[in-house]
Amino acid sequence: MRYSWWWLLLAGVAVLLVYLLNAVLMPFIAGLMLAYVANPLTHRFERLGMSRPFAVTSVFLVMLIVLALSLLVLVPAAVQQAKQLGHAVPAMVGWMEDALAPRLKEWFGYDLRADLAGIKQIFADNWRDAGGYLASALGQLGRSGMALVSWVTYAALVPVVTFYLLLDWQRLIDNASGLVPRPWVNEVTRLGRRCNAVLAAFLRGQLLVMLCLGAIYALGLSLLGLNVGLLIGFIAGLASIVPFLGFIVGLSIALIVALFQIGTLWSIAGVVAVFALGQVVESVVLQPKLLGDKIGLHPVAVIFSVLAGGELFGFLGVLLALPAAAVVMVLLREGLERYKNSPLYDICTRPAGDGGQRLSKATRDAERDEGERP
Repeated sequence: MRYSWWWLLLAGVAVLLVYLLNAVLMPFIAGLMLAYVANPLTHRFERLGMSRPFAVTSVFLVMLIVLALSLLVLVPAAVQQAKQLGHAVPAMVGWMEDALAPRLKEWFGYDLRADLAGIKQIFADNWRDAGGYLASALGQLGRSGMALVSWVTYAALVPVVTFYLLLDWQRLIDNASGLVPRPWVNEVTRLGRRCNAVLAAFLRGQLLVMLCLGAIYALGLSLLGLNVGLLIGFIAGLASIVPFLGFIVGLSIALIVALFQIGTLWSIAGVVAVFALGQVVESVVLQPKLLGDKIGLHPVAVIFSVLAGGELFGFLGVLLALPAAAVVMVLLREGLERYKNSPLYDICTRPAGDGGQRLSKATRDAERDEGERP
């Protein structure tokens, strides 16, 4: 019992340090997550006969090529489409008032104009506030050059931390394993493997799912002729971190844009077909192949984790929210399994009038097997 208090105290100190040093820890946590995601590719390069330093360097080259292609091709196109969408918003709002609202009023009795007036007022107020905040932030940045230097330094630290963590990954794992008390090493290793399976499925699998869905949506909407198809696909892919959220958000935006830009039933049917295809591919191919049944995080738990992490620790909390939630889910499952195999569970679920006997799960299984024998 005494050692349990020490572990609780150590965990409390760790949480307090994360809270106090969240800005400083950001590049190290980001580097740790990148190293964790890139470690399997490094192992594959090592199995091809490369040394660990050369494999890590090769992985960095791959990451740099992907980043360069994104910056040169995708990011400028997405920014350009974002500008187009921003310029088209007033015309879209006017079209919704003049063309869409009367039809909704006629068909369903829903008055869209009243809601649009409130939405426009909210956007106008927030736009003025956003301009004031931006001016204040730029002024503060101009007065405090050290803030800019700090952000540039933190951004530059991320690849450095990632490189050295990848280089010494196995040694760090072995050192951490050596710190575990010897009577606990088998149990901690088993739980560590379960946590690793969940984290790997989420961090690597979910990122690939988001990337594939974003590509499907962007390509399909662009082929339909939507001017901002790439941007909508990018937004829907990012929102797909929560199941069905990317589908709902992307479909809603795409339908409005298709009605405004093209305005035919075929365009609406095409948008619905693109997102339906994305859901089918996700359900039949992506989820079983990349995620399987290892995660088990409910969408509500995902939303709560992100919001709670951001509220408590800022951007660092957002980075740590879902991995922490996945580990907590593994520990809760472990506790539930132990509870169901405990005498306490037998007492709670024992039928009345059994003579007060307490039978463990193993004993019940043995008696059942004995009764089934000829």
